[in-house]
Amino acid sequence: MPFAFTVCKLLVYGGGPMAEPLTRYQRRLFVFLSVACFFEGYDFFALSQLLPNLRHALHLSESQAGLMLTVVNLGTVVAYLLVRMGDQWGRKKLMTVTIIGYTLTTFLTGFATSAVFFALAQFLARVFLIAEWAISMVYAAEEFPAERRGMVIGVIQAASSLGGIVCAGVVPLLLKTPYGWRVVYWSALIPLALIAYLRRDLRETQKFLDRRAVGEISQSLLRIWSTPSKTWVLRVSVLWILTYIGTSSAVLYWKEFAVHERGFTDAEVSKAITIAALGSMPLAFGAGKLIDLFGRRRGGALIYAVAALGIFGAYTLHSPATLTVALTLGIFGATAVLPVMNAITAELFPTELRADAYAWCNNLLGRIGYVFTPLVIGAAAERLKAHGPVLAVTPVVLVAAVLWMFVMVPETRGRDVDNEGFSQAQP
Repeated sequence: MPFAFTVCKLLVYGGGPMAEPLTRYQRRLFVFLSVACFFEGYDFFALSQLLPNLRHALHLSESQAGLMLTVVNLGTVVAYLLVRMGDQWGRKKLMTVTIIGYTLTTFLTGFATSAVFFALAQFLARVFLIAEWAISMVYAAEEFPAERRGMVIGVIQAASSLGGIVCAGVVPLLLKTPYGWRVVYWSALIPLALIAYLRRDLRETQKFLDRRAVGEISQSLLRIWSTPSKTWVLRVSVLWILTYIGTSSAVLYWKEFAVHERGFTDAEVSKAITIAALGSMPLAFGAGKLIDLFGRRRGGALIYAVAALGIFGAYTLHSPATLTVALTLGIFGATAVLPVMNAITAELFPTELRADAYAWCNNLLGRIGYVFTPLVIGAAAERLKAHGPVLAVTPVVLVAAVLWMFVMVPETRGRDVDNEGFSQAQP
């Protein structure tokens, strides 16, 4: 109850007790974007929990499973082409396309009869899902005031943890049904269809309308590279790469590790993940407020440090209790680094380039770390016949990410996203 009350206060006031309440539309938008991001967590945790079952059902080795995940993750790169259309079609139209596309491709995944079928269906699902997630962050940057922007982005991203909790709770039950893992994807159709219906009240952002009215909307695929923003694209892209290397596989391989290296059963893994996801939620919901109070870099450094400790512990400890505590911190960290990155990326670029810049930084260049990390980990784990020693090394990359953030990326807290700011200044 105290947690639910706190969330309600955030929704009503959009910040601390002295902040003015959000408008009625902003509150509805807040809820809508949070629910939309719920499925980012559901999809991520579904693949993590189903990986051993999929390997068995589809007769895949560790390296073959890593290759399949790489193909799936390539969808997050191809999403670049869709995300950047937000600067041409508008934020509202892109959101509609992504919701409908993700609903259909997720349902299609349940009919997969081979690794190729599954990989292609999930590849397409990831294209739409990541584009939906990206445009949600653009909405948050453009529709909410600067002093609450971090909190809003943090709560929206934290909703993905709730998706992970729901997924962790229902997967063991759905695996017992006659259609097993397929039902995990089919069951998502009803809530996804509900979201598609609820988006009818969505408006175009006023900042996009203002820029389009004066003809400042980007059409060229490479336009951003002819502006001063190109330097920031490169720097932020490197930060995304390091972040994804350090966190993208933190939860993905944990079931494999827990089952084969610590002797957990499916039920024990589900229990640990559910407890960890529940325990991480209050922390994840507070991440946005943290970076509003202390800044994107100082608040981010604390979050990255917690993530590094949690991930290291999750793959080195032995007892169920200590592993669950470490996993809690790891899930929090893997979730909470995203509000930091989303806030920096959304705030650093001007409105006419915001979706394009996000697409370049996150979906195209940044996803190099996301796409190839599972492939490297899968091959290394097969060679060592263990996941623990491989995953325990990845937190080192998060330390490098913090150093890069402080040296190469400016503080963006409180920036007015209407002006040209950093993107028009020489670094």
